[in-house]
Amino acid sequence: MAYKENPKTKGSGIVCAIPQKGTCPNKCEGCYFQSGRSYLEPLEDNLPNMPTDWDKRVVRVNDGNDSNVNRMKVMQMTAGFPMKFYNTAIPEDLDKFNAPVVLTVNPGDMTDKSWHELDPIPKNLMFVRFRANTWNKLIGREIVDYYTSSTIPVIFTFMAYYNETVPVGHMRNYTYRKRTLNSYWVIIQKAWDRVLNNYKNNPYVYACGKDANTFPCNRCGNCLREYFATTERIGER
Repeated sequence: MAYKENPKTKGSGIVCAIPQKGTCPNKCEGCYFQSGRSYLEPLEDNLPNMPTDWDKRVVRVNDGNDSNVNRMKVMQMTAGFPMKFYNTAIPEDLDKFNAPVVLTVNPGDMTDKSWHELDPIPKNLMFVRFRANTWNKLIGREIVDYYTSSTIPVIFTFMAYYNETVPVGHMRNYTYRKRTLNSYWVIIQKAWDRVLNNYKNNPYVYACGKDANTFPCNRCGNCLREYFATTERIGER
């Protein structure tokens, strides 16, 4: 089957790969990948989705599904990619991956309630991804304090809401508009700034995207920066 490029990463120096068939067992509510709105729909016709041209680009493994689902198969199928990092929300045996790993620390039902605290922190942890909104700021503070104290970056990914209801009292922080392909309730710039201003002096805190209105990866650069920083740290390059 023909490879389908993720429109979000186009022109960024990153290409995406999904080695597995089917949907993700994490079942995060509102997940773009398996919501019926993905660029890979219909999933049964377009998975696996493996790039055939990755020359001098970094491969993001599992922009959908999870790299810790059938991990050995995932590593086997991506063995030909010299530069890659894995995405997972399952905090198990991350040190057994053969390249840098990004961990989503508050997936699914944990989003507003709890988070994964790795102890010890594996050497190949590239950064942790925090699914952020304007009502889980206390969890965000805990995550930042824990991981950045060990010089692990925390990337705030501000959630966009399609079917879910933004809580009363927080609607003023969101507006309904189109992002890359679909329309969602999306955080406004003033609310984005209020959240991130708490960490303006922390060099290990970033947001996914340039600002509240600019989401393409080619205007961000977090993943490329942290990929190369991690490979240098663990001696892979």
